[in-house]
Amino acid sequence: MRLNCRMSGGGNRMKDRLVLPGIGLVSLVVLLGVTFILLGRHAQVEGDYAFSSLPAVNAFLNGTSAILLTIGYLCIRRKRVMGHKICMGTAFGVSCLFLVSYLIHHYHVGSVPFSGQGWIRPVYFTVLISHICLAALVVPLALTTMYRAVSERFDQHVRIARWTLPIWLYVSVTGVLVYVMLYQLYRPQ
Repeated sequence: MRLNCRMSGGGNRMKDRLVLPGIGLVSLVVLLGVTFILLGRHAQVEGDYAFSSLPAVNAFLNGTSAILLTIGYLCIRRKRVMGHKICMGTAFGVSCLFLVSYLIHHYHVGSVPFSGQGWIRPVYFTVLISHICLAALVVPLALTTMYRAVSERFDQHVRIARWTLPIWLYVSVTGVLVYVMLYQLYRPQ
C-alpha cells in the first residue's frame, strides 16, 4: 500500500516537472505577446479607436467571467462540485476568448490613450496599472489552479485557488471598469 502512495506522489512530481514549466512558458508567451502588441508595434488603424465593437465584447467577456467566478465560488461553498466545475471551466474559457479578442483589437488599434482630465486621471491609471499587473499574474495562477483540479490534487488546488480567485475576480471587474472609463465616460478622441 505504501509503495503505491509513493509511486503516485512520485508520478505527480514527474508530471509537475513537465506541466509547471509548460505553464510558465505559456504565461511568458502571453505576457510577451500582449507587451509586443501594446508597445512594440505600430497599429494598423492608427487613431481609429472606434475600429470595432471588440472593446464592448471584451467588457462583456470580463463581466461574464466575473459572474461565473462568483457563481462557481458559491457552488463550491455549497458543496455543489459539478456546478463549481462547470462555472470555473466556463470562466476559464470565457477568459481565453477575452484574451484572443483583446489581442485582435489591440493588434489593429494599438494602445488607446485615456482622454480624461483632472482628478479622474490618477484614479484611472491606478485602476489600470493594478489591473495590468494582476492580469499578468492571473495566467499562471489560473492555469496552475486548473491543473491542480484536473489532476485531482484538491488540497493543492484549494491552496492556490484562495489566491487565484480574488485576483482573477479583481482583474475581471477592473477590466469592465477600465472599459467604462476609457470608452464610455471619456471617449477616445
